[in-house]
Amino acid sequence: MEKKVVIIGGGVAGLSAGIYSRLNGFDTEIIEMHSITGGQCTAWKRKGYRFDYCLHWLVGTRKGPFNDIWKETNVLNDSVRIIDHEIHTKVFNSNGKEFIIYTNLNRWEKYLCELAPEDEAAIKKMCSDMRKSEFLSPYSDPPGLRNPFKAAASMLGMLPIMVLFMKYGKKSCKDYYGSFNFKNSDLKTFFDSMYGTRDFSALAFIMMFAWFNQKNAGYLVGGSLPMAERMTEKYLALGGKLSTRKRVKKILVENNISKGVALDDDTQVAADYVISAADGHNTLFNMLGGKYLTKKIKNAYDNWELFTPIVQVSFGINGIVPSDSPNELHMVPDCKIGRTKTTNGYSFMNYQFDPTMAPDGKSVIVMRFESPWELWNDMKPEEYENEKTKIEEDARALLLKHYPDLKDSIEVADVATPLTDVRYTGVWKGSYEGFLPSSKNLMDNIPPTLPGLKKFYMAGQWLFPGGGLPPAGQSGKWAIQYICKEEKKSFRTK
Repeated sequence: MEKKVVIIGGGVAGLSAGIYSRLNGFDTEIIEMHSITGGQCTAWKRKGYRFDYCLHWLVGTRKGPFNDIWKETNVLNDSVRIIDHEIHTKVFNSNGKEFIIYTNLNRWEKYLCELAPEDEAAIKKMCSDMRKSEFLSPYSDPPGLRNPFKAAASMLGMLPIMVLFMKYGKKSCKDYYGSFNFKNSDLKTFFDSMYGTRDFSALAFIMMFAWFNQKNAGYLVGGSLPMAERMTEKYLALGGKLSTRKRVKKILVENNISKGVALDDDTQVAADYVISAADGHNTLFNMLGGKYLTKKIKNAYDNWELFTPIVQVSFGINGIVPSDSPNELHMVPDCKIGRTKTTNGYSFMNYQFDPTMAPDGKSVIVMRFESPWELWNDMKPEEYENEKTKIEEDARALLLKHYPDLKDSIEVADVATPLTDVRYTGVWKGSYEGFLPSSKNLMDNIPPTLPGLKKFYMAGQWLFPGGGLPPAGQSGKWAIQYICKEEKKSFRTK
């Protein structure tokens, strides 16, 4: 008889766990609260347009352990086209002055030196840090299951980046930029404003540009929804069971051994192993009733900063809107959009580079801005509908400020809020990527096991500060590797 594995949540982590579970011969069921899989990795259709909520770029599109996972789970296959943008973002300050972030480090270094020749030495030092971080190679196997010889070889290969870890591992972006003492006022302003006063890890910033420079963080044509659909197709083709529109309210535990789950309708699903790939806070504090919390977990949920929720306003445009950049960021502090007063401004993502997002001859432009959870937490239904109406009105006005020719071309507008995200995914406080990677926690994580509870594993982005799709996919794989070890089975990827 195959051992039964129940997986809570059909996002990328849950689908990854499901695929590897079936590849290794387990009877597997994914239980998903929404009508479709994907979790945060999703999109929705309106009048022929597709509005994407998640995928801007994906680490692992070219090489490395993440690339292996994407190929093994059908995220990448021969039919998936990858775009490596030359420009990552065009940033505009409140006066409309432009600052370009290139994905190619040589090109960006040259651009910055032309912009601020007086800071050439500092610019070259910063770009050198980013090049060194290319030596970073994520581990393929989870802690406790790593081949010591491979681990040693990997550590040896990463020696150049060890200096960066020691030097910047506990530095924020603000401190990192400040250490260069840029003389050019425009350069200083742009770097100072990129993450505002938030404690965003300098290492996370440095490594991001290394991935782009390697062309290992491309965009998948089609975006989020087809990505989740490809993973789902693979899981079902392997014989996995998928139950949608069902919400787990409790993880069943006997003698500190997980035995299955109880659903909202009081149905029980028995299992030999339970993997929660659902929201971390809901798993620990509700499904398990807070009984297996460690000091580290308590500290993380009490003190680690979260990503601020976002509001997304999507526009379907009757016409092509040319652009040489996929993303524009307008750093306009204190801009009022509905009730939200922006801290870091707002962005426009023009999907003209992806023909699958709109009918022929048409375009999709998506506006996003951060909106604190406190504005949404206790909002009444009538207030909520009024707020969405006001947001659409204000967002439309800002869109036309930057694209005045679109006045008569907007065919459809759609507003998604932090409450939308919570309703469909259950994510805690609308924090779409979980814990912010800071100078205090980037080198840390939450273990997938809980002391005192057997036959239970966690997966998903809440285990890793910075969140995102690659750690989610990897954590699903790792959970099955641990289970295979318990069952004394050789782990298989095919």
